[in-house]
Amino acid sequence: MSQQRTWTAVDDYFNGLLVEEDAPLLDAVRDSAAAGLPDHQVAPNQGKLLNLIATLRGARTILEIGSLGGYSTIWLGRALPEGGRLVTLEADERCAEVARANVARAGLGGVVDLRLGKALDTLPLLAEEGAGPFDLVFIDADKPSNPDYLRWALKLTRPGSVIVGDNVVRDGAVTDPDSGDPRVQGVRRFTELIAAEPRLTATTVQTVGSKGYDGFTLALVTG
Repeated sequence: MSQQRTWTAVDDYFNGLLVEEDAPLLDAVRDSAAAGLPDHQVAPNQGKLLNLIATLRGARTILEIGSLGGYSTIWLGRALPEGGRLVTLEADERCAEVARANVARAGLGGVVDLRLGKALDTLPLLAEEGAGPFDLVFIDADKPSNPDYLRWALKLTRPGSVIVGDNVVRDGAVTDPDSGDPRVQGVRRFTELIAAEPRLTATTVQTVGSKGYDGFTLALVTG
C-alpha cells in the first residue's frame, strides 16, 4: 500500500469511529465540488478538531479568514453556545455564494456573518466596528498574506484567545529558506512573527492523512 493510501485508510478508520459527518456537512462538500470550488476544505477529522478547540476554549466569538464553501465554518459554528457568533471572510464571490447556502442549510444562517471581499479590506472594517475581541481566529486563506492576517488577529483578540493557522507545512517545503513559492515564504514569515511575538506562545503539528502531508500552528494569546 502506498504512503498516501495508508494515510487515507487510517483517516477513514478513525473518522468512521470518531467523526460524524451528517447531511449538511456531506452536502457542503458535494455542492462545493459541483460548483467547481477547489478541494481545499479541511478534512473531516480536522474539522472536528476545530470544533473541539472552539468547545474547549468556550469560544463565544469566532473569526474565520477564508470561508471557501463553508465546510469548516459549519464545524466551527456548531461549537458556539446560544448567542455566539462567527464572522467569516471570503474574497471570492462564487465561494461566498456556496458557503452561504451551505451554512444556511446547516441551520447556522443566524449565527454566521459572512463578509465578501478581500480580508485585508474587511479586517480593518471589523476593527472599526468594534467587532472583536474574538475568542478564536482560524486563518485559512491565501498564504502570502498570513503575516498580515496574524497582525490583524492580534488586534482582534485578547489574552486567552486562540489563533489557528492551517496548511503551514506545505509538504515540507516550509524548511526551504530559498523557496521561490510566495506561499512558503508567507508561512515562514508568519511563523517567524509568532516566534518573535511576546504576546504569543505556540506550537506547530505536522499532519498526514487524506489531505496529504501538511500541518497547523496553534497559538495562545497570553498578553
